[in-house]
Amino acid sequence: MSALKWQGWLVALVFVAGLLVFAPLGLYVWAGGAPAARPAAAARDDVRITGCRIDPASRRVVASVEAVNGFPEPGGYVVTVEFREQPPPAARGPQSLVKIPGVPPAATERAEAVGPIWPPATVPWCGVAAVDFAPDPTSARSLGLRPGPRASSAGAAGMSGPAAFAVRPAATTSRPAGV
Repeated sequence: MSALKWQGWLVALVFVAGLLVFAPLGLYVWAGGAPAARPAAAARDDVRITGCRIDPASRRVVASVEAVNGFPEPGGYVVTVEFREQPPPAARGPQSLVKIPGVPPAATERAEAVGPIWPPATVPWCGVAAVDFAPDPTSARSLGLRPGPRASSAGAAGMSGPAAFAVRPAATTSRPAGV
């Protein structure tokens, strides 16, 4: 056998060995990428107002809030509920925060948001102004996420504020001056 023919077989053998070693490694790295992130506006789709009533004892408006966790990990929601007269006027009304902690994936949890004292002759309207979702710290760590500092009004309610994995509403509106 000539030396040139022997070198050709050696090159082919090294090439096949390289494929056998590096192809599975490449597939492992490619398949091990981060899972597709759920859009930021999706947290708002998980939350809805199921009832809006006036408490007869305190004359405060009370909104029933329901959250269905559509994220793949357990977590908590901080919902900003807005209260207005019906039909909703152009100006924003008073708001209240409600925390719904520890919602497992695909589970439904309920809470109530208590608003201001309501005038007797008016009908209240309750709506969702904003929603924040944060995964539970244990599941966030298992996904490789680190919670951010606890701050803001959501942090005062016991949820992480502007964390690296927090979901913010897609569109925000600014408050008119003087309101």
